Amino acid sequence: MFFFLSKTLDLFLAPLTWALLLALAGLVALWRKRPRLGAALVGAGVLCLYAFSIEPVSNAIERAVESSAVKTVREGVTYDAAILLGGMVDVDASASSTARCYDDNVERLLAVFDLLRSGRARSAVISGGTHEPAGVPVVEATLLARQLEDWGISPARIVVDDRAINTRENALNVADIARVRGWKELVMVTSAYHVRRALGCFAAVGLAVDVLPVDFRAYDPALRSGSWLPRAATLFETTSALREWFGRGVYAAKGWTAPALPAR
Repeated sequence: MFFFLSKTLDLFLAPLTWALLLALAGLVALWRKRPRLGAALVGAGVLCLYAFSIEPVSNAIERAVESSAVKTVREGVTYDAAILLGGMVDVDASASSTARCYDDNVERLLAVFDLLRSGRARSAVISGGTHEPAGVPVVEATLLARQLEDWGISPARIVVDDRAINTRENALNVADIARVRGWKELVMVTSAYHVRRALGCFAAVGLAVDVLPVDFRAYDPALRSGSWLPRAATLFETTSALREWFGRGVYAAKGWTAPALPAR
């Protein structure tokens, strides 16, 4: 139910939805013979769509979301496990083809592979189930585990949590696994925009972790101003950043996050 409600509310937090609703309200006003109001609402819809589709606005929002993504990996420490949070598999494409299909968050997988390959982490715990109905052949954690094995990582070094369907469940399940296995030194790998919410979830279940943020999407505006031409891809990036902000608020309201635990 929570997953369904979050996705429904998520629709109404998208700038495209705002723009369409404003335009629709404007058309209704025009139909009711209120031309000034109608024109103003339609214009506001167009302005909304434009503003959230240009790089300067999108980048500013993304920078704000990523501002708390600070690397706390400690030099000289061999971690008991690297925590790989799901959210990088294109389930539909993977189910429809013979290939493993990933999205823009795949840097998470590459970073965990590098930690294992270099010996910085003894094991990896992969946490990520599926939101799809029963019978769908793609379970994210299982698919990612097979990928690491194909790259030469021993199955004995990989622990799979294929039940978690959100960040809260990631934290709960990994905490249980860590306690059973006696893991103390842990490093969590996730996208920069996701760090604050993920750290809060792990803190809420009493698990202290270092963090390796990857997949940074924002850039320093001092380096370039960004394009003022509206683009669908930019609108998507803006929407993703706003979605993360919304997610933080929901998690805080439900008591699923806490201040990050101090590093050892």
